[in-house]
Amino acid sequence: MLAIQFHERIIQVNDWATILFVLSFVILAINKNVFQARFSEFIKLAISDKYTKIYKDTSNLMSGFTISMFVIQLFSFAFFIYLFLKQFQNTKTDDGILFLQIFTFLSVFILSKYLIEKIIATTFKIEEFNEQFNLFKVSYRTYFGVLLLPIDIILFYNPLINKNWIFYTVIIVVIIANLTIYFTALKIYQNLVFRKIFYFILYLCTLEIAPYYFIYYFITKN
Repeated sequence: MLAIQFHERIIQVNDWATILFVLSFVILAINKNVFQARFSEFIKLAISDKYTKIYKDTSNLMSGFTISMFVIQLFSFAFFIYLFLKQFQNTKTDDGILFLQIFTFLSVFILSKYLIEKIIATTFKIEEFNEQFNLFKVSYRTYFGVLLLPIDIILFYNPLINKNWIFYTVIIVVIIANLTIYFTALKIYQNLVFRKIFYFILYLCTLEIAPYYFIYYFITKN
């Protein structure tokens, strides 16, 4: 007589991620229709710097377009970090809670860094450079966040593919992209930087190097 063995069927509930992905694309669709000219220039950032020249005024940093696209950037990077941890570490935290923790930490880190930057920039009297530099960084990082979104979807919904090389490739590209952003910004604002070179070096070391070093140290030690 054949022995029948029953195995528990484990079903992963991914509704929370699907909702967030759909919400991101809804935001993109709304921006595409509401800010047609701006969105058209934004998607050309990889091949043209026209967007940063047209929308270089610091008031654009708090515009509806920038803030909504920044939310997509936060979601995209937080989801990539979540997938990275799930791939390389045996995390026992519930998936939705783990993502929420990462998203919250990333949001608090970036916003705190921004507020501290404003305080230091005011102290060093480089407010103009700080605002323009932040707008420049946000534009390109948001653009990369939008490009990263389809990669997040592929990695999340295709558990059988070899993900390791994709993660390492994306991390290398992110590092190269950030270095490119810094060097490009220095070239664009070189006249402003050289007038305040001492304060700029302090600003760079304090807010553009130290925070990421501490995060790296915290992750490697914990």
